[in-house]
Amino acid sequence: MKINCIIIEDEPLAQERIKGYLQKLPFLELMATFDNGIDALLYLQSNTVDLIFLDINIGEISGIQLLQAMHTSTEVIIITAYHEYALKGYELNVTDYLLKPFTFDRFLQAVEKVKNNLFRREVATEKKFIFVKTEYRLEKVLLSEVLYIEGMRDYRKIHTLHKKMMTLKTFREFEAELPPAIICRVHKSFMVAIDKIDAIEKDGIKIQDQVIPVSDTYKKRFYQLITSAI
Repeated sequence: MKINCIIIEDEPLAQERIKGYLQKLPFLELMATFDNGIDALLYLQSNTVDLIFLDINIGEISGIQLLQAMHTSTEVIIITAYHEYALKGYELNVTDYLLKPFTFDRFLQAVEKVKNNLFRREVATEKKFIFVKTEYRLEKVLLSEVLYIEGMRDYRKIHTLHKKMMTLKTFREFEAELPPAIICRVHKSFMVAIDKIDAIEKDGIKIQDQVIPVSDTYKKRFYQLITSAI
């Protein structure tokens, strides 16, 4: 498996260290390197990558702001000297968080997480169903019957054609397990089944009698998915 990646890092020595580690792993293909977030964001608007190595302090636009502006399907490894950004990074679904200075072994551990996530996503495209824990049992859910998944505090409610069920499974776990071309995240509290959408208007998705909001964080990726499905 080839993993296309970019580096967003404004410190030349840190850039060289990451590049050196990349050269030891032939399955990583470096596509570009940036020393600021604006150029990186422009690149990402017209190019797709599998993995981003991202520093937090990168000029006019921070790494956190960049994460908020881009879609979340790309794997992200944050590389920084500041541990206080860890919680915010994980809220934005980063794959791993490396504190400078880090060893090659720790770098490799982070990259292995990326490989596993990408592999699961590839396998997920062939899935017909999943099992979710609800109450005291595992229940089979046919992906072809899912309408949308709704966040309700600690629970997620799965709305299907024939029933509804509650589960403690997190959105992050659903995203790792479900193919985004079939069921994708559109809001911090919603995932939707692409083929069940009846209409889209003013950043609202209509599925049966429910109108689901599309947030700025997920808007770009969502419209890319529905455009490719036309």
